Amino acid sequence: MKLTVQINGIEYDINPHKFYDISIPLKFNSEQPNAYGVDKATSEPCRAGDLIGDTRQGGSVNFEKYTFIPHCNGTHTECVGHITNKRISIRNCLQDVFIPATLISVNPEKADKIDETYPVRLNENDELITRKSIQNSNFNTQDVDALIIRTLPNDDSKLTRKYGEYIPPFFSNEAMDFIIESGVKHLLVDVPSIDKIFDDGKLSNHRKFWNIETGKFALNNNSNTNNTITEMIYVPNELNDGDYLLNLQIAAFESDTSPSRPILFNLL
Repeated sequence: MKLTVQINGIEYDINPHKFYDISIPLKFNSEQPNAYGVDKATSEPCRAGDLIGDTRQGGSVNFEKYTFIPHCNGTHTECVGHITNKRISIRNCLQDVFIPATLISVNPEKADKIDETYPVRLNENDELITRKSIQNSNFNTQDVDALIIRTLPNDDSKLTRKYGEYIPPFFSNEAMDFIIESGVKHLLVDVPSIDKIFDDGKLSNHRKFWNIETGKFALNNNSNTNNTITEMIYVPNELNDGDYLLNLQIAAFESDTSPSRPILFNLL
């Protein structure tokens, strides 16, 4: 089977049998990424009297209880409900099924070497994804709904990296302004947060992306309620920078976030 799509007046062929999964598999009770030092994602067999949900322990079927924190235990997609008092669901906010996307690779820059800004005090070890680094990539800002950012250096340690004592790269405010000006609706990154993971609760980049006023927890008439942020992806090195078709898959959670599975298809 072959599919044909039209993007900005140009027709592309899609091979639905060849795709790239850029999510991090969540291995319960095993090695997994972790942000903020939260509990690991775990699973255990359900029990009811003599019934046990594990065939290895004499049960007739496997059925388990899973405990995890989507924002911290792996690849997840979040919506504006992440920072509002009103409970807003990712299932309602994500309205796009197939999304034109561009993958770029960027080198984060040391905070003391740049003139871009962030609203909390930065130290010499902080690394920022800057407006300049995005502009210097092959990012074509015309009619791209999704931007996927791979930070360099890149290796599979990101599949199990612990973010806490190690502060990962994050976006400068100027970089976020540029992403918004470029019309990006869906931002996918291989770090646990587009903000510094400890930033006194400001979340300035989240607020910019969804257009929520500083210090506020409510929508306004111009809030970007259909924008999404996907964090803790992993893009293998064999995927080239360039244009793809993105299928952003989430669970049907009535929640501000969901574990997700971003799928990329080549545009032929």
